[in-house]
Amino acid sequence: MFERPQGGERAVLVHLNLHTGFDEESLEEFKELVVSSGAEPVAVVTGSRTVPHPRYFVGTGKAEEIKDVVKAEEADVVLFDHELSPVQERNLEALFECQVLDRTGLILDIFAQRARSHEGQLQVELAQLRHLSTRLVRGWTHLERQKGGIGLRGPGETQLETDRRLIGHRIRTLKSRLDKVQRQREQGRRARKKADVPTVSLVGYTNAGKSTLFNNLTNAEVYAADQLFATLDPTLRKIKLPAGFPIVLADTVGFIRQLPHDLVAAFRSTLKETQDADLLLHVVDASSEERDDNIDQVNLVLNEIEAEDRPQLLVFNKIDLMEGFSPRIDRDEAGIPIRVWVSALTGEGLDLLNEAIAERVNTDMVHQILDLPATAGKLHARLFEVGAVNQDKTQETGGWLMNVTLRRADWESLVKYESVEQFIVENQQSHPQDLVSPACG
Repeated sequence: MFERPQGGERAVLVHLNLHTGFDEESLEEFKELVVSSGAEPVAVVTGSRTVPHPRYFVGTGKAEEIKDVVKAEEADVVLFDHELSPVQERNLEALFECQVLDRTGLILDIFAQRARSHEGQLQVELAQLRHLSTRLVRGWTHLERQKGGIGLRGPGETQLETDRRLIGHRIRTLKSRLDKVQRQREQGRRARKKADVPTVSLVGYTNAGKSTLFNNLTNAEVYAADQLFATLDPTLRKIKLPAGFPIVLADTVGFIRQLPHDLVAAFRSTLKETQDADLLLHVVDASSEERDDNIDQVNLVLNEIEAEDRPQLLVFNKIDLMEGFSPRIDRDEAGIPIRVWVSALTGEGLDLLNEAIAERVNTDMVHQILDLPATAGKLHARLFEVGAVNQDKTQETGGWLMNVTLRRADWESLVKYESVEQFIVENQQSHPQDLVSPACG
């Protein structure tokens, strides 16, 4: 057996085109993944095949070529931009005499480095164990069953069965813990739904600028960096839009081509925020040459997690990297915002983004001017509590003249329990000039 390195590996990258032509975009993304993992790419081996080789995936001649490159570059690990079977991985390790990881193993390693929350760590460990359970034999080649009959078998079979049983038990434990976390999240979602607070979820290709945008919109301090999968753990913040009503903004894990199914399954409870969102902010790196393809890849993942029917607002980010582009809102024929051009880094266009979000979730809002008497202090406080107040002016009588905007469900609740309709100003156009005090709270 060979000793497996612990970090800072010199890596040889292998990328095959299994179709026609050369997929340069996929290779560049793979290089970014490798750098994000902390490895140092020292060589890239490319080629093409119509179908994978059953023993080495790349074929015997290409495998020997990679072996020579590994020896010449003194590489510690060979990384494949493809899914390898356990047998292929084991055969390649025996040939190269170094560690071999496929695309899924590489992404799992990155996720393991980045997960910070308890839930994130549980999700990553679950995905890793599911992936490892098919590859147990690699680490126990010295304990494989020996040839012969009764009395001549080695302890390999017992050891492997023990490992499988331990991993199976750990997977069940992780699922149980994640189910508990999911129930807690579900309680939070039910509470938001009961309070009728809309949820807006950020989705997009990894490194499109979601976390930077989230920080600028919420004044949060989510980690953001120019690397793939900079943040994994979902973050939710309640903010108030300029229109005067609250929303919950959710930042989620970035998507990527060929996102491993084990990860999609493990992060399904996290991605539930996306499935249940009232609006998806699909953040796109507008400066990327692959932006259209990245949009398609994100939509494929949304389809996989059953969130393809959620309303979307495209956010074309990073216009600061593009010449001649200024912030704007693009609308469809009905005048509904469908695309906003912004720079999350500089803050350009964020006011337009807030306006577009308000319009998209503001499909059923009530706008009123109210003349409240001094005896309606409870109703006055309630309007602030639901975030409805745009302007509030204290009158000489001790009452209040208020300009309010709130969701219809909140309004109907006030009509039912507070009889708010009796305080509506009939001639609303004659009063807005009196409402000069900014909203409080």
